[in-house]
Amino acid sequence: MADVNRGNRPLSPHLQVYRPQLTSVTSILTRITGNALIVSALLIAWWFLAAATSADYFATANGLLTSWFGDLVMTLSVLGLWYHTLAGIRHLIWDNGYMLELEQAEKLGWGVVIGSAVLTVLTIIIV
Repeated sequence: MADVNRGNRPLSPHLQVYRPQLTSVTSILTRITGNALIVSALLIAWWFLAAATSADYFATANGLLTSWFGDLVMTLSVLGLWYHTLAGIRHLIWDNGYMLELEQAEKLGWGVVIGSAVLTVLTIIIV
């Protein structure tokens, strides 16, 4: 049967009307950092394979990964790794039924964002 009430239903919220919440933005960033970490892992695997192949091939791979662009990619990878790790811990907390209220969930979201930035800076300083 055809849906005769299709024109009477409200439209889904548009980005001009709907304000993204911290919890939705951090959830989207968790997915993005997970995919970005795959790219970083492939770059590191390429570097190792280049080292095992030949000196010239390794010089090419090493030149890219030690350039300013490679440093930027690896620094952002560290940020993504910390962010993804802390967001995973946040989801484990939620999976156990804790801190599901909006105020507590937002505190966890800010904890993930701030914690990943602080841990990234500490990692860069220590390493």
